[in-house]
Amino acid sequence: MEKRTILTTSSRGLMEDSFPYRLYQKAKRVGTWNPADIDFSQDQKDWQAMNNTQREDILRLISMFQAGEEAVTLDLLPLIMAIAKEGRLEEEMFLTTFLYEEAKHTEFFRRVLNAIGETGDLSHFHSETYQHIFHEILPTAMERLVTDQSPEAIAEASVVYNMFVEGVLAETGYFSFYQSLETAGIMPGLMEGIGNLKRDESRHIGYGTFLLQRLICEHPHLYEFIAARMGELAPLAIKLNQEGIDGKEVSSFGGNPDDVMNFTMKQLAVRMEVLARAKGKKIEEIYKVTESEIGVL
Repeated sequence: MEKRTILTTSSRGLMEDSFPYRLYQKAKRVGTWNPADIDFSQDQKDWQAMNNTQREDILRLISMFQAGEEAVTLDLLPLIMAIAKEGRLEEEMFLTTFLYEEAKHTEFFRRVLNAIGETGDLSHFHSETYQHIFHEILPTAMERLVTDQSPEAIAEASVVYNMFVEGVLAETGYFSFYQSLETAGIMPGLMEGIGNLKRDESRHIGYGTFLLQRLICEHPHLYEFIAARMGELAPLAIKLNQEGIDGKEVSSFGGNPDDVMNFTMKQLAVRMEVLARAKGKKIEEIYKVTESEIGVL
């Protein structure tokens, strides 16, 4: 067995100015919200005042988030293990907050459903496209890391998890919540939690962006691989949106469904634009990237 080096008692210490360590510090400061502290009493009244179509649309969105948060909580561990095996201590320290937060997100949406009295089976809201992403693509990419910690495997996992599921699908979901519920001024407890989730996820996406930028810097050929994989995943995001819109010209809350599709397309472009900035950079620059450059809230 190779002799272990303990970094924190060596001359190296902790890389306190590195991006992952700064994310870890930020998670400790602002990521401590408690789903159990959110008051859903007004949400219960607002839920009863909605018409059936509005309830159906919001319940579909909540059910997709609920199942998605459970999936990403279950699927994250192989990435943590892969990063730990490489001895990247600051990254692993941040990832401990990442997993904790995904567990809280899972709890949060279950509390919302319980509060509004929706305790039945919601799996009928999960289309074949949704199931293909969360039951096949995501777990396959993450489980690969158990036996394969190659740069390509780690890049694949981060593209699927951080860039696509979090950076495109979840961000589009937040946009849909804001477009409907915030515009209508209803369900304040749900929207309070969504605001907390959005901040948490910005750190998760920020880490994924850093990780992929680091990999691109260390292995330049991976940029083309990452771009190709995003290109393969993009049609699934478009199809998922189309299934939600279902041919409607106006949403049940009066919004324009085209705005949601346009937001998705923008997110796909933004993710690749940020990753492209890693090309030609030195590794020291990647570690010193600022939160604003990557979009961390």
